[in-house]
Amino acid sequence: MPTRTAQADSSARTGALSRIGQRRQVVIPKEVFDALALAEGDFTEVTAENSRVAMKPRKPADAGDTLTAADAKKVRHAMEQLAAGKTRPWSKVKHDLGL
Repeated sequence: MPTRTAQADSSARTGALSRIGQRRQVVIPKEVFDALALAEGDFTEVTAENSRVAMKPRKPADAGDTLTAADAKKVRHAMEQLAAGKTRPWSKVKHDLGL
């Protein structure tokens, strides 16, 4: 049975045997977990490459999830209004919207 491997960097390889559980869960062996400096709750990207499974640590927000220039402008404007005290309670907003 082949072993699964993970790369901590391009020069070091760490591998160990793991089993797939009932709900397709895979336990990352401690050696691999430590080599990748993972922590509980971290995200990983899982891909299939040439009949192999690859897992790559990822941050929750990728480059594609960043704000557009227009959205960033709206956020800046809202933050300026908040700092200037130009806010209304939710009950007033609901009333104005007819909710």
